[in-house]
Amino acid sequence: MSFRIETPRLVMREWCDADAAPFHAMCNDPRVMEFLPGALTRDDVAVVIARMNGFQREHGYCFWALERLEDGAFLGFCGIKPGPEGTPLHGHAEIGWRLAHHAWGKGYAREAAQASLDWGFGALDFPEIRAMTVPGNVRSWGLMERLGMERAADLDFEHPALGEDDPLRPHIVYRKLAQ
Repeated sequence: MSFRIETPRLVMREWCDADAAPFHAMCNDPRVMEFLPGALTRDDVAVVIARMNGFQREHGYCFWALERLEDGAFLGFCGIKPGPEGTPLHGHAEIGWRLAHHAWGKGYAREAAQASLDWGFGALDFPEIRAMTVPGNVRSWGLMERLGMERAADLDFEHPALGEDDPLRPHIVYRKLAQ
């Protein structure tokens, strides 16, 4: 693995085979998946990891695997990837994160997300970076605000990957402009 971002407590890096089991466990925790469409199977996890590694190869960035520097424990993911088609994030860089429940409340998401923003604006000179979540995910959009991202209500949308009657379909958008 050649890509690596270190912060005082964390490492963001490319995904490896050893990440599959803890990522699968994390994506089957109802607390972690509360604002996401549902649990992931082992095959789903393999697809996500392959997609992230594909983004890394093609673009040089993705939602990287996140581990604690001190002991190498897998904590989840954080990083930047191309925004999904059919959304207002398409054609822009999207920042995102998902952490295992045991890693919540320790400041890891903010530390990793700030490092991702700094890297995206510095290494790739992005003019802006966007993020999305559902309105009820207060922890997520609260972090977006703590990161200095601004609400972009004019970009709110109904997620095309979710059914018309899905309560998770409405999404809100935040963005941060390069300074």
